[in-house]
Amino acid sequence: MRKAMDMDLIYSFFDAANMHRWNDHLRPTELTELDKQAHKIMIAWVLAKFEEDEGREKINWRELIEHTMFSFIRRIILTDLKPQLFHRIVKEKENEMNEFVIREFDARIPDTDKKFRERFIAYLNREGMSREDRIIKAAHYLATEWEFKLVYKANPSMFGIDRTKEAIDKQIMEFEDIAGVKKLLFGRDTFNFIDLCGQLRFQKRWAKVPRIPPTSVLGHMLLVANMMYLHNLDTGTDDQRVYKNYFTALFHDLPEVLTKDVITPIKTSIDGLDELLSEYEKEEMARTVLPLLPKGWHKEFHSLTDDPFEGEDGRSIKVCDQLAAFMEAHVSGCYGITSKALSRGKDEIRKKLLSSRTKIDVKSLIEKLEGMDL
Repeated sequence: MRKAMDMDLIYSFFDAANMHRWNDHLRPTELTELDKQAHKIMIAWVLAKFEEDEGREKINWRELIEHTMFSFIRRIILTDLKPQLFHRIVKEKENEMNEFVIREFDARIPDTDKKFRERFIAYLNREGMSREDRIIKAAHYLATEWEFKLVYKANPSMFGIDRTKEAIDKQIMEFEDIAGVKKLLFGRDTFNFIDLCGQLRFQKRWAKVPRIPPTSVLGHMLLVANMMYLHNLDTGTDDQRVYKNYFTALFHDLPEVLTKDVITPIKTSIDGLDELLSEYEKEEMARTVLPLLPKGWHKEFHSLTDDPFEGEDGRSIKVCDQLAAFMEAHVSGCYGITSKALSRGKDEIRKKLLSSRTKIDVKSLIEKLEGMDL
């Protein structure tokens, strides 16, 4: 039986860590498509929450999540096109472009769930944009602007840089009717929350362990969230749990922006350290992060970020977290970059995954990854 949680699709998301953004500019740090997409859905969450606060029609969160995923898949297939070229292709050759994307999708992910594929095709061929699509598009431009501010400081005299700035500003203002857009542009607190989330792209996974690609905490969080969503599709999970599971997975490592990454061997070697870290993270989240969000969101955000691995759904999120970590170690080894620490870590994660109690078919996913010619 074909499943939505397919390793070919999961690996496609992961491989976006090799897609570098702004690579025709001097960059103060590597900016990857995986990180951009993670930041984008976090911004979309904020914009959608503001829309609900305005008393407008309830957000279709499943559509928001899935259409963000579909836009990511299309970007992966089309790779690094200049925005001007991409928009011209959409305008003049949209049908041909969509046909190409579908052919490539089928070739790269031949075993995906049939209904998931059908919805992806419907997304590509849709006419007009829903409110959820407009939120996603606004989040796309806001995430681009966040990156551009870093790039601009390193390229203030580059030819065309001011024209790029004007184009981004104009694109964002096309969505000023979305309540959260102005709040993010002119309100410091919620913008600071988005800024804090973005900083997780500077924190690399597997501290002091050389890897290729050197994935960030931010990109890792998206990979875990996407896997959890695909798993929920396979299990027929209801909309409310889909929302909670996805955004719990998406924000599960957010406290690391306050503590940095404490590697597992240290946590497990010092008695009581894991509990101390958890207590400190909760205190810092309450003191530093929650004040950046509207008070009406605090209770829900607590439920998303406190103890993300608790309960049956939490255990599944933990398995997705470990699968992402296993992939990070395995892929680096396939590229020829490994070490004693990385190899030992990979073996330990593999054992934990194979002994985990979950509805996720861990064994098949690991075997398919290990069988890939990378």
